[in-house]
Amino acid sequence: MEKIQLKAEVREDVGKKPSKKIRNEGFVPAIVYKEGKETVSLKINEKELLRALDTKAGTNVLIGLKIGGGDKDSKDSKDKSKDRTVLIKEVQHHPIKDRILHVDFQEISLTEKLTLDVPLVIKGQAEGVVKEEGVLEHVLWEIKVECLPADIPEKIEVDVTSLKIGDSILVKDIQAPTGVKILNAPEQTVVTVKMPHVEKPVEEVAEAVTEPELIREKKEKEDLEGEEEKGAAPAEDKEAKKKEEKK
Repeated sequence: MEKIQLKAEVREDVGKKPSKKIRNEGFVPAIVYKEGKETVSLKINEKELLRALDTKAGTNVLIGLKIGGGDKDSKDSKDKSKDRTVLIKEVQHHPIKDRILHVDFQEISLTEKLTLDVPLVIKGQAEGVVKEEGVLEHVLWEIKVECLPADIPEKIEVDVTSLKIGDSILVKDIQAPTGVKILNAPEQTVVTVKMPHVEKPVEEVAEAVTEPELIREKKEKEDLEGEEEKGAAPAEDKEAKKKEEKK
């Protein structure tokens, strides 16, 4: 993976007020950290940072931080000002304005393997979609991998051309690039082609809704007629008995 060079300056003042001042001057507050080492506070030119992020690698871009500033006579500042190879771990954006508020960098070693997420990109058109009018469902959009920094892939492509309705591609079907190990569960679904969704005509929907009502009304009518017939029989027997008594 290509390494992007980015200038940064050590900042001594931290907190909300100094950070706001830095942003007003066209810089972005940032920190760089590594396990077991002191976190270093930085400021980076906003335009240069945006250019560094505007690559095919996205937030997985490998960055060479050239750090300057600080007190040149201080041993602590000299330690902070050394160049570092980093990855972007978090970018905080303003909730309304299209601006970056803060960036967290993680210092890495080019000889130590990393664990990170890489985008999964669909390639081709599925046969089940083109010929059978099926629906392609993209289930997994990122995949977790382990590799050396130099082997970080910008993306991993998934060819869906041969998929028919009912077919799926699982994690175990993906061919990882050289030097890259996939960490997701092998049986996890990446993409699948489903039957097309067919909507019923309005007339059929209305019929389906009203039919149970009609059946209920018919049953109630039959039950009522049955009750009336049962009630008429005793009355007729009583009238016939009266006629017999008069005789």
